[in-house]
Amino acid sequence: MVKALDKYLFNEAKKYLVGGVNSPVRSFKAVGGYPVFIKRGRGSKIYSEDDREFIDYCQSFGALILGHANPNVAKELKKAIDKGTSFATTTKLETELAKLIIKAIPSIERIRFTNSGTEAAMTAIRLSRAYTRKNKIIKFEGLYHGHADFTKYTLLAPYNNIKKVEDLVDKHREDIAAIIVEPVAGNMGVVLPEEDFLQSLRKIADKYHIVLIFDEVITGFRFIYGGAQKVFNLKPDLTVLGKIIGGGLPIGALGGKREIMALLAPDGPVYQAGTFSGNPVSVTAGLATLKILSETNPYKKLEVLTQDLCKGIKQIVEDYSLKIKINFIGSMFSIFFADKEVIDYNIARAQDTDLFKRFYHGLLKEGIYLSPSGLEANFLSVAHTAQDLEKTLNAVDRNLKNLRRN
Repeated sequence: MVKALDKYLFNEAKKYLVGGVNSPVRSFKAVGGYPVFIKRGRGSKIYSEDDREFIDYCQSFGALILGHANPNVAKELKKAIDKGTSFATTTKLETELAKLIIKAIPSIERIRFTNSGTEAAMTAIRLSRAYTRKNKIIKFEGLYHGHADFTKYTLLAPYNNIKKVEDLVDKHREDIAAIIVEPVAGNMGVVLPEEDFLQSLRKIADKYHIVLIFDEVITGFRFIYGGAQKVFNLKPDLTVLGKIIGGGLPIGALGGKREIMALLAPDGPVYQAGTFSGNPVSVTAGLATLKILSETNPYKKLEVLTQDLCKGIKQIVEDYSLKIKINFIGSMFSIFFADKEVIDYNIARAQDTDLFKRFYHGLLKEGIYLSPSGLEANFLSVAHTAQDLEKTLNAVDRNLKNLRRN
């Protein structure tokens, strides 16, 4: 049964907000029904306007690795807000956060903070064009790097298909400025790179004077204290960051080789600016978060929890002989209603979306909040517990059993 308050609030929102939301996935268009209106969060839980409790596996689409309202982050934020929220001047805090990131990610020699991952990705592409004096970029189907419009300059390849990349480079080699990729796909659900895929991209970029950009807005500080590039032992030329480095507040960052970054104004001709870039509140939250991650190193625990959850779901799937694939790495996972391994966007979007919708709403009724699309990633935080997993697996069991019957 649709909660009457959610329906009322959504209809009211649509009178004033485009589609009733400020970001499309929040509308529940991908899963149907009315979005849940959330008023607060604590740890692994979020709470609706009518006080329903949900175990949250969205976690602000991965930004909240420490969980909602982490007390240490909140404490630092309160102190920062008392001092002022924005100065549009340089601050010592920006340098401190830059130092932590550069120390953690060896490929980053210089960094520029922005307000969002979209802005950072846009700047990375502009820099690549200026550095190479070429125009086109190669991106991969199903990967999201923000909504800047590069259509006439964009060449598309399937994720994990190095042959298609080679064909594009062979055809356009004189005009390809950059290859941009998520080292682990998170915007078509979690899809892992196949063996040698990322390494082959690095070799192609080196051979043809192409800038290799890793979009680590999702993966940065998610699997390890640093970037996924450390996990795969690769150095891109530029790295785009966001989410976790802001501790739950809006932020983006672009970093990379000194000679490329030197093209940014005020040192170089590529202009980029932002009133709120590096604002003291977001930077404070990021500093607090990264310091906690560095000191506590929760990554192995997160990985084990995620493995336990996903292996539990896989066992349930096997018990009921359902066509479902579970992709996971570190503390990210996705559930695909597909009958073959999900290695690219075409397979991901060919899944049975009707079954996913029924499964999604079944879990929602039992207080389990997944990211509201079959093409989005889900995340665990350090606040998730064994009890959360037990409740989740019991809910998954009941709902998959119901799907099998029907």
